Amino acid sequence: MRIVLFLLDTLFFFLVAAGLLRAWMNHLRVPMWAQPGRFVMAVTDWLVAPVRRILPRGMAQGRVDWGSLMAVVLMALAYGGLWIMLATGFNTVAVSPAALVMAIPVLAFKLVLRSLLQGLMVLLLVYAVLSWVQPQSPILATLDRLCGPILRPVRRVIPTIGGVDLSVLVLIILLQVGLMLIA
Repeated sequence: MRIVLFLLDTLFFFLVAAGLLRAWMNHLRVPMWAQPGRFVMAVTDWLVAPVRRILPRGMAQGRVDWGSLMAVVLMALAYGGLWIMLATGFNTVAVSPAALVMAIPVLAFKLVLRSLLQGLMVLLLVYAVLSWVQPQSPILATLDRLCGPILRPVRRVIPTIGGVDLSVLVLIILLQVGLMLIA
């Protein structure tokens, strides 16, 4: 059963992280025709497009991508429900129904938070490696637009030391601490 739960975690982490990245890219007005935009669109469009058709017209305006965020919430709730069913072996008689219903949004929230923190760590790691190895890479400009707003507050506090920007390392450590607190 642990293998099945691991595969479920991995699948839904991937989908939720892609939905969050799509919402972040749309918020920052990063073009979706370049990578990772095309990939994120291909992975999430099956759910985001129908959700956007259901949302009221007023929610389509502004910088918040409500379609992507609602798709993330739906995927996280589906994960919570599936996880509960698999973990209890479809035997919900031994557990209070109220406890099961309350556990679904808690599991969904933890998945979204974990996906957010781990997704940021992946983005920051790719950004750091590319900035050292291949600073002229075309995707580095996109990653800079995605990571810049998150790194800016850290860069104000942590100065560049010997020409090396340690803000990425500090932020990765902080994200890791956040993941430890969630676990």
